[in-house]
Amino acid sequence: MTLLRVVARPMIASLFVYGGISAIRSPKVRAQRAEPVADLIRKAAPQTPVDAATLVRVNGAIHVGAGLALATGRVPRLSAAALAITMPPTTLSGHRFWEETDPAARANQKVHFLKNLAITGGLLLSTLDPDPQKKFIARRAKDKVVEASETVQAQLGR
Repeated sequence: MTLLRVVARPMIASLFVYGGISAIRSPKVRAQRAEPVADLIRKAAPQTPVDAATLVRVNGAIHVGAGLALATGRVPRLSAAALAITMPPTTLSGHRFWEETDPAARANQKVHFLKNLAITGGLLLSTLDPDPQKKFIARRAKDKVVEASETVQAQLGR
């Protein structure tokens, strides 16, 4: 692993691990903001018992698990993808700047909204980050196709 990855992955992951632990420990503060997401799930799947506090805890657990995986370099692309998938609902429920009436609160929420947008972009880029010891997935797939083609050609006697 390069020095850049050794430093950068834990830096971005720290936000998720810290926030995830906080969400698991005290979900009630965030549950109020997560209620619109719980309502959407209830409308989409009425038979599913959904509680906003449980959603907050599940999201927190994903952030802790995927954050630790990203920080340690274990399945970094998958963990970055998991974190990126959780960001839109987290951002839309937690930083609804368009609903704020106080200009200072609106500006603060807008900054957090845009910060989360930027972090999501970084996570999405991380899903494409190749492991320096491994060929990029598209290249590995192409090599497998070439290898299979050569095997078939050899068996056919060409």
